[in-house]
Amino acid sequence: MVSIEGLKVEFNARALFDDVSYVINKKDRIALVGKNGAGKSTMLKILAGLQVPTAGTVSAPKDVTIGYLPQVMILSDKHTVMEEAELAFEHISELQASIERMNQELADRTDYESEGYHKLIDRFTHENERFLMMGGTNYQAEIERTLGGLGFSREDFSRPTSEFSGGWRMRIELAKLLLRRPDVLLLDEPTNHLDIESIQWLENFLSTRCNAVVLVSHDRAFIDAVTNRTIEISCGKIYDYKVSYSHFVELRKERREQQLRAYENQQKQIQETEDFVERFRYKATKAVQVQSRIKQLEKIERIEVDEEDNSSLRLKFPPSLRSGNYPVIAEDLVKSYGDHVVFHDVNLTINRGEKVAFVGKNGEGKSTLVKCIMGEIDYQGKLTIGHNVQIGYFAQNQAQMLDESLTVFDTIDYVATGDIRTKIRDILGAFMFGGEASDKKVKVLSGGERTRLAMIKLLLEPVNLLILDEPTNHLDMRTKDVLKDAIRDFDGTVIIVSHDREFLDGLVTKVYEFGGGLVKEHLGGIYDFLQKKKMESLNELQSKPSLSASPTTKKEDAEAASENKLSYEAQKELNKKLRKLEKQVSDCEDKIEELEEKITGVEQKMATPEGASDMELYAEHQKLKQELDSVVEEWEVASMELEEAKGE
Repeated sequence: MVSIEGLKVEFNARALFDDVSYVINKKDRIALVGKNGAGKSTMLKILAGLQVPTAGTVSAPKDVTIGYLPQVMILSDKHTVMEEAELAFEHISELQASIERMNQELADRTDYESEGYHKLIDRFTHENERFLMMGGTNYQAEIERTLGGLGFSREDFSRPTSEFSGGWRMRIELAKLLLRRPDVLLLDEPTNHLDIESIQWLENFLSTRCNAVVLVSHDRAFIDAVTNRTIEISCGKIYDYKVSYSHFVELRKERREQQLRAYENQQKQIQETEDFVERFRYKATKAVQVQSRIKQLEKIERIEVDEEDNSSLRLKFPPSLRSGNYPVIAEDLVKSYGDHVVFHDVNLTINRGEKVAFVGKNGEGKSTLVKCIMGEIDYQGKLTIGHNVQIGYFAQNQAQMLDESLTVFDTIDYVATGDIRTKIRDILGAFMFGGEASDKKVKVLSGGERTRLAMIKLLLEPVNLLILDEPTNHLDMRTKDVLKDAIRDFDGTVIIVSHDREFLDGLVTKVYEFGGGLVKEHLGGIYDFLQKKKMESLNELQSKPSLSASPTTKKEDAEAASENKLSYEAQKELNKKLRKLEKQVSDCEDKIEELEEKITGVEQKMATPEGASDMELYAEHQKLKQELDSVVEEWEVASMELEEAKGE
């Protein structure tokens, strides 16, 4: 559908990428990956037609529509949520208005036999049929389903968009984009403002109801669930893999090892040649050989190796005082704003050294409870912060509290102590402030860069209770690994508010679910929690499980439902395998039917007097029979595998 030919982009005489060519096909689900600064967002802007490349072309048929969701956009404040979402169907509204005008004109005119009247009837009929094919007035239900999937309640539909935070307004823009159903959907970090339930809904939508998708995301679990092709931008080139992200990581590792071996062999060859030239440069008897070797060196096309990432860099929190056994204890905690109760009857105890996650839909009170713990807002009930607790708090507004007059390096230099000071440059590099970027003033940094700098600052301060509110929104995968390893090795207590399942996986041992005004404790990791929620929602049919239901009943239901069931990840893999096998069996059956028809046709020709002596017909018949045998064999193997998979 979209063809990219010889694309080149230069910034300050430096090529971001050069001579890049690839094709986006119908139903492609492409993950665009690479280090920060590699050009992923630039590539999306070029595909969207918002940026002109230095050289090369992007071409697509005239009727192909492209939708683009940037990381940052200018949002409107003039409508309600529903009115804003309805703008996605402006073309239908305009068509409806046109049909109404033609209908009125037909009613007013009396020249029934004229050519103009008959042309108007034809146009009215055609446009009315097109209106009905596009869904007519039924799009209202589609809007409600999409807004609901992205976390909006019915009560929100009539609220002005100005009442919502930037994250929720981004969801409205995402809803509008999805409702337009473009042929190619370009998404730049679409999960940054979504909770876990909304991300799972978006995964399903993109996998089952979209056309081509090109997305940039640092959520590994999300891109793994959605994509079937991975394009990596590295060293100004692209590497196109027709596989999901997890498989790409394995293949990329193999490619890098091959590159390194080839690079090392070439370097050895170059060194040996240079040594020969140096040794015999001034010997007349070796002049011919020396000149030959010099020409060899000039002709060698130097192998480039992808820059090594620093994900192996390990950060360690500085030592701090040992806290009491129970850093946080909440008893009958209540928080309300007027008549609106955010949560009530919250009772929880977080032990020293525990790493816990706060999860749930946006607006259910996760950040509110954090603010209660921090003493930033008042509440009812009892909240006890333990003995010797030193809190390190990361929230989005932390980035606004940095000293704008300092450079990036100085900001970190002032808080770093001990041996860590010798590694400041390495740490800054791991968080994408390598080279000249470390000398930038804080005041010129973007919002995302400030967020990353605030995160580094926090990592170097001695604390024993770490509270992180959506820490991964502006971090790439490599940097998230650095942060995750640092938190895993941290011997203090950690509370993480996050929607990033892959980041939480293997990090937290307890999950607190916020919803319906209650906070419910789940023992186990994030995928244990997701598995349990999946089971419960199946038992509850279409409705989402209510946190106010009896805990005992829900526990029994979850245990009964989880018997003989696969884990959440394994179930997802099995479903993918089943779909693949079912398609293979179906394709084989279609091919068998097609071949049998061809064989019948050839046999009918062979039965005629003319065909009986036609040796080419016999050769064709033999070839078709062999092809049929091969397809039948493939069908038998696939059918057996499908039966075995269904029996798992």
